[in-house]
Amino acid sequence: MVAFGKKLKERQIQEWQGYYINYKLMKKKVKQYVQQIEGGAQNRRHVLKDFSRMLDTQLMPETGEQYFCSFYFPNELSCWAENSSGRLSGDSPSLLCLWQSVLPLSMIEKIVLFLLEQQGLLASRIAKLGEQHDALQQQPDISQISELREAYRAVGRNLFTDYYVKTRANHPYSQLQQVFKHVGVGAVVGAISRNLGDLQDRQGSYLSIYDQPALPLQDPVIDSIKAAVDRLTHSTNFLHFLAQHALIMQEELPTAVEEHVDDQRYHFMSLLLNLANTFLYMVNTYIVVPTADNYSMSLGAAATVCGVVIGAMAVAQVFSSVYFSAWSNKSYYRPLIFSSIVLFVGNTMYALAYDLDSIVVLLLGRLFCGLGSARAVNRRYISDCVPLKIRMQASAGFVSASALGMACGPALAGLLQINFKIYKITFNEDTLPGWVMAVAWLVYLIWLWISFKEPVRETQESNIQQESNAEPVENDALEKGLAQPLLLSSEDKQEDEDGDQDNDVSEEAPEESRGPATSIGSAYRLLTPSVKVQLLIYFMLKYAMEILLSESSVVTTYYFNWSTSTVAIFLACLGLTVLPVNIAVGSYISNMFEDRQILLASEIMVLIGILLSFNIIIPYSVPQYVCSGLIMFVSAEVLEGVNLALLSRVMSSRLSRGTYNGGLLSTEAGTIARVIADGTITLVGYLGESKLLNITLLPSLLICISSIIATFFTYNSLY
Repeated sequence: MVAFGKKLKERQIQEWQGYYINYKLMKKKVKQYVQQIEGGAQNRRHVLKDFSRMLDTQLMPETGEQYFCSFYFPNELSCWAENSSGRLSGDSPSLLCLWQSVLPLSMIEKIVLFLLEQQGLLASRIAKLGEQHDALQQQPDISQISELREAYRAVGRNLFTDYYVKTRANHPYSQLQQVFKHVGVGAVVGAISRNLGDLQDRQGSYLSIYDQPALPLQDPVIDSIKAAVDRLTHSTNFLHFLAQHALIMQEELPTAVEEHVDDQRYHFMSLLLNLANTFLYMVNTYIVVPTADNYSMSLGAAATVCGVVIGAMAVAQVFSSVYFSAWSNKSYYRPLIFSSIVLFVGNTMYALAYDLDSIVVLLLGRLFCGLGSARAVNRRYISDCVPLKIRMQASAGFVSASALGMACGPALAGLLQINFKIYKITFNEDTLPGWVMAVAWLVYLIWLWISFKEPVRETQESNIQQESNAEPVENDALEKGLAQPLLLSSEDKQEDEDGDQDNDVSEEAPEESRGPATSIGSAYRLLTPSVKVQLLIYFMLKYAMEILLSESSVVTTYYFNWSTSTVAIFLACLGLTVLPVNIAVGSYISNMFEDRQILLASEIMVLIGILLSFNIIIPYSVPQYVCSGLIMFVSAEVLEGVNLALLSRVMSSRLSRGTYNGGLLSTEAGTIARVIADGTITLVGYLGESKLLNITLLPSLLICISSIIATFFTYNSLY
């Protein structure tokens, strides 16, 4: 974490100044401990004991933000550790042991006593605001009402959103949940929310009760406070869980200026067009799955070439995701126009391949469709142009549109079972998916041209101040400093303020080290082991799902002699399970178990589904195939939501914006998995359809086992 000392000082709560650590000294101590462990000067157990004693005697963890970076910025801990030691990462065993020291009962007592003391100060603060509130009811003053509302907002921001619960609510060893239940924080939540709501109602005239708005707008601070309380009580809901699938990271509470900018950029019809683009693209992806094998055979190729036909779209998407993400830095309208035109051309080529009797034209048509994948633009538009207060709903809409498109694609293919000709152009079950999607993209292009509104681009000007680097600290001075207490006294605060320019190089890193990643390489260097494991899990679930879906028409025709309509119904039923499963998980299961527990259980269920899918000894039956496929698909859907939720938490904040963002990385991981899966189907097809099922399931089995093992190794860092 770069510039942490500066951020710590900027975000200090004045009433809690006596409880803040001397960050510079703490940093030197951690460096010394790391050097002792790596150099062998001290026994690892001795270092751990010394560090634990220091924390137990001098600090009171979870009383705000004084337990430095692991409480403040848990997602940035690994970056901070790397910058501090120069070698260690956040998952280093020696460093993890330092964070995970066990608190004695005396420390828990200190925590509760401290919170009681601070609650008394908070009560006095709210009581004074209440007196001002009562005075304003007697003599209304609009300007004073605005000031009072801002004062209540400040209490809410400082105590509940930025410091009190924001970073520690999800930690598995946090005491905050018990404190919330027994110390009475809920009453404070109610007081702030009630008074803010009352003041918001009374913005206008006090001359008549009828002047008050019937449906006042909800203050963003109240929403943020409620979200913080929900995190403490492990409460979640369907929309929040569904929105996590989009991997659109939620930002901090916006300022009034930022809210105004968001409102200027937001345009409902433009958002609707982005969601329609998402829906149509998913329909386009899966509408060919039930008929791809028959289409390949009608052009003289093997049925298993359907893997290449389906996967060609994913191959092109690997590259299109990058240039669309970069293009969205400058415009949203032009990439969507380009996407619609390319998809119209690609689907037309796909449909004409039948009459041209060319498998090459067929594959080029699918490649063109992949080059029109604008999902990166759709996700980026929601992240950048939708106001924070409705961003979760927009993200949930993005995921719902994807799920609905996934179900509608095969269902639509099952309905297109007709055959006729117009002027030597054939319309049948193989070509109609292409023609229908070409018409759909043409209509969408016209709608887009008429209704889309390009958002206003912000003009950003940044003045980067160069600060001088401090001279190296001598060893004797360091040893002298390490003997000092960690909590800041008034003299320490003054010295700390006077010595701001004594920060080392890692403390004040260049501006570019705090900005978004500018290349795939720089984005990869920001990936910690926990993030890599989550990307591996995402790769695994996408690979397993693609194997199940893409080879379904070949496998079911070989074993059960299913028709195209039957395959389409089966795939549509699988797609329709997405939303009900997410409702169950988001509304109930997530409130009873930790995300990492659901993650591990879902991985095991995916493994069970894969094992049940193998054709071994007993004759392969429809119930076995349907049940194993349903277990695998549903478990993978649950796994995807929890996986992306955890990924957004453990991923660096530098990957939440820019071209090479977390959404792009997850999209690339999933797309590459689909490409490999579809390629595997085609290659194994040369060995015969009888061996297709078992051999294509083997990689899924191995990757799934590997992901479960990797999850166990990083389990303690997943929160």
